[in-house]
Amino acid sequence: MNTNELIDMLASHAPAVDRRVVARRFTLAIAVGLLLGLLGLLVFLGIRPDLAEVARTPLFWLKLAFPASLLGGSLWMTARLARPGMPVGASWAAVATPLTIVWLAALGLLFSVSSGSRHILVLGETWRTCPVNIALLSIPAFVSVFWAIRGLAPTRPRLAGAAGGLLASSTATLAYSLHCPEMSVAFWAVWYVLGMAVPSAIGALLGPRLLRW
Repeated sequence: MNTNELIDMLASHAPAVDRRVVARRFTLAIAVGLLLGLLGLLVFLGIRPDLAEVARTPLFWLKLAFPASLLGGSLWMTARLARPGMPVGASWAAVATPLTIVWLAALGLLFSVSSGSRHILVLGETWRTCPVNIALLSIPAFVSVFWAIRGLAPTRPRLAGAAGGLLASSTATLAYSLHCPEMSVAFWAVWYVLGMAVPSAIGALLGPRLLRW
């Protein structure tokens, strides 16, 4: 048997690739992370008491749209980085766009008010605890997302870890929005982003170790 015949024989007996494995792993990871994040929110922080009232305002839905859009963009990026040889492609833009929009909206808001009022819009009442709460609520999603990535053989573990950390933290931020009383886009642009950046940085640091295969 020559080399070509051996290759043909091995190829003919190769099992079929399940094209839905990526979708299944990440669907499960996000579902578990979001469910446990909501459970942690209910047990340790609670839902804001005026949720039913504030949910009638467009600003509340814009507040949810920010982490939801980052979740979508980071999911796209992570799913690509989790597979060997896949380029990041336009997923960079899907992550950068909501961040840019929120930062521009925050600048517009801050320039529209007096200088004495700006610190109130940025700091709100919970700036000390917001990033910490987001990072802590990210832990279940971080574990489940890294499980999903590891099973797909990533070849750029540091970048995949950063994207996975952002996916986990945006999932947690979506849950945290049901507790957070802050309604200033300037607050979200600073403290929500900082809270999501921490798990992303941790993911980049741990990626080479946790995503080896």
